[in-house]
Amino acid sequence: MSRRETHDRPLVLVTGATGKTGVPVAQEMLESGYPVRALVHRNDERSERLQALGAEVVQGDFLDLASVRSAMAGVERVYFCYPPAAGLLEAATNMAVAARAEGVEALVNMSQITAREGAGSPLARQHWLSERILDWAGIGASHVNPTFFAENLYLLTGDSIATEGKMYLPFGEGRHAPVAAGDIARVVAGILKDPEPHAGARYVVTGPKTMTVAEMAEVLSEELGKAVEYVNLPLEPWRRALAGRAGFSEFLAEHLLHVAKDHRDGVFNVQTDVVERLGGGEPQSLRQFVRENRTKFLAGTPEGA
Repeated sequence: MSRRETHDRPLVLVTGATGKTGVPVAQEMLESGYPVRALVHRNDERSERLQALGAEVVQGDFLDLASVRSAMAGVERVYFCYPPAAGLLEAATNMAVAARAEGVEALVNMSQITAREGAGSPLARQHWLSERILDWAGIGASHVNPTFFAENLYLLTGDSIATEGKMYLPFGEGRHAPVAAGDIARVVAGILKDPEPHAGARYVVTGPKTMTVAEMAEVLSEELGKAVEYVNLPLEPWRRALAGRAGFSEFLAEHLLHVAKDHRDGVFNVQTDVVERLGGGEPQSLRQFVRENRTKFLAGTPEGA
């Protein structure tokens, strides 16, 4: 009996399944009648919630090819989402090898808007190379390249907003259109449901409006009911401060330094209709996002994106 004959719809592997995009991707695919296998790094209350939704939860390691092969068994479509850490190239190669061997028909890769040859950030360069590896694997890869996650606003500035009413960032007068993780997930799920037209495509995913951080601070002030001011920091002191924070490695701090440089240089100043076209509806505005996440901005307890 073929794997398709065992269920009505193709089995979807969701990696990074307990993350900001992984959870809503898994949930939407399950709600749409797709069997979902959720690959998690460790079992905890988040993986238990996925299991309660109906996902098959498996524990594995991107950097262990045998582990990836095991997770890929019987899979036809994949969402590949690697955390912002070292090891991306090896992880992408393992995914490509396992997916090709399994005969996977489509893979959606979470990349970044800054991914390009010659990027200053090692992580951005690795994303660009990973896109090439996945393309060459012949597994119907498409690439989602979001701009700055809206969640990063409370990840990076939540404490200072809560305690001082300040947003300390080195982004200058650059602009971006912040996009909520849930909107990115809708794009990923939209591609997974009908992947054939998207093979080989690269989609820059943004929110509905480009803004400077100073303009974002105005929206935050109005929605939070307190004055919020953007303070433009020098680049290197900000990088050093990040590297000293819990949960921020030197690798991630270096990447974010180049994100800030790219932001100043206009790399993020892009606005697209990808969420509306592929995700089935308009993306959240910053105002809507802040309104829905008001307590996270005011509590001073930022979460990862």
